[in-house]
Amino acid sequence: MNKLACILCLLSFSAWSQQEQAVMEPIHRMFEGMKKGDSALVHSAFYPDAVFHTVIANPKTKSSSLRSEAVATFLAAVGTPHNEVWNEVIWGEEIRIDGNFSQVWVQYAFYLGNTFNHCGVDAFHLISDSSGRWKIFSGTDTRQKEGCVVPKEISDRFR
Repeated sequence: MNKLACILCLLSFSAWSQQEQAVMEPIHRMFEGMKKGDSALVHSAFYPDAVFHTVIANPKTKSSSLRSEAVATFLAAVGTPHNEVWNEVIWGEEIRIDGNFSQVWVQYAFYLGNTFNHCGVDAFHLISDSSGRWKIFSGTDTRQKEGCVVPKEISDRFR
C-alpha cells in the first residue's frame, strides 16, 4: 500500500510540475520577446485587453500611487527600436492555480544591456483560454533602484 501511495504522489507531483511549467510559459515568452525587441512574441503571451499596473512608492510621503498602462502601449515600446537590450530576469516563482485561473509572484531585476536599472516584484494573473493555453490578463509590478537583493548568479551574468 505504501508503494502505491508513493507512486500516486510522484504522479501527482509530476502533473503539478507540468501545470506550473505551462503557467510560466507565457511569462517566459513575454520576457524573451522583450529581450529580442519582438512585440509579436510579447503579444502572444497576453489575453485580449490585458492591463499592466505599477505601484509607485513615494518614500518621502510614505504613500503609494498606481499607474496603469494598456498592453498596447507596452507592445509599442517593446517594438520600437532601442539601443539597449531589455532584459528582465526573474527568480523565486510562487505559483497558485485554481482551475483556469492562476497567479504568479516573482522577484525580478531589470537590465538595460548589461547595466542594472531597477528591481522589484512582478505579480501576474493568468487565464487558461479555450485551447488550454495560459495567457496573462493582468500584471502588476513594483520598482526600486536601491535596496535590491539580486542573486549573485544573476548579477554575475551582467558584469
